[in-house]
Amino acid sequence: MRVAVVDIGSNSTRLLIAHVDPASGAVAEVLRRSEVTRLGEGLDASGSLAEHAIERVMHTLADYRRAIDSDGVSAKVALLTAAVREAGNGEAFAARVRDEFQLDTRVLSGEDEARLTFLGATADQRGDEPALAHQPTLVIDIGGGSTEFVIGRGRVAGFHTSLPVGVVRMSERHIHSDPPEPQELDRLAQDVRASFQEGLPAQERALVRRAIAVAGTATSAAAIDQRLEPYDPARVHGYELALEAVDRMLARVAAMSEAERRSLAGLHPDRAPTIVAGLIILGEALRAFQLDAVTVSEHDILYGGALQLAGLG
Repeated sequence: MRVAVVDIGSNSTRLLIAHVDPASGAVAEVLRRSEVTRLGEGLDASGSLAEHAIERVMHTLADYRRAIDSDGVSAKVALLTAAVREAGNGEAFAARVRDEFQLDTRVLSGEDEARLTFLGATADQRGDEPALAHQPTLVIDIGGGSTEFVIGRGRVAGFHTSLPVGVVRMSERHIHSDPPEPQELDRLAQDVRASFQEGLPAQERALVRRAIAVAGTATSAAAIDQRLEPYDPARVHGYELALEAVDRMLARVAAMSEAERRSLAGLHPDRAPTIVAGLIILGEALRAFQLDAVTVSEHDILYGGALQLAGLG
């Protein structure tokens, strides 16, 4: 079954066209694209999606729609997450996407977002392997406006929460210098730490010994750590990223100007404005669960959406 999934997030708008085998659940990528569109820009202060941010997304969707039409997919969906969920004009934006691009547009609840993210992140795990079927697995999804934490066993999600800690939101709230001042970094880390302490129950944190990190911050960190130029998803997917490496990267990129970060091997230039906040969030997430490392995955909510379209989620 050929499907198309568009993920409209707070920081990026992404497309996956894939062939899904309903019998095995295997997902074979045909086309994958991503653009940093920063839909959540200014949302933390204004409570609404900015018109210029909306237009960036609409321009990208027009391009994606052409790719979808040329591929002859049998099912297509647009998944709208934290920024649209929170915005006062989010429903109007969703209606515009539905009307202009004829996509099955879904504004996901935090629970739905967590479930699809976990489904995608564990898509290539074998459910009959006892070590994976019974060991609690944490999935960390750092977005532009929020971070999702999902704990489950096998491919079934259990505890989940969406906390208002994202790379765009935290950057706008705390970083006002270029390069960032040490006190700005400290305040950002304290804000993140307090949110995690309040929103992640100790009894859930105590269960976790294994984690998977998805989305742009984690994949960028894996690419930076390997100095990948150009980006190679095959070397990013499954990469074991140590907390020590995250801390080392943070010290390095926080000392750079944004212009210098744009030339950093492994980092897409459009992620230069938010990677500092992203690395702080990732490091604090690992510390909250007392983890020394995390497995990076290219499979996320896009894969979860594809599996759901094929009737497997």
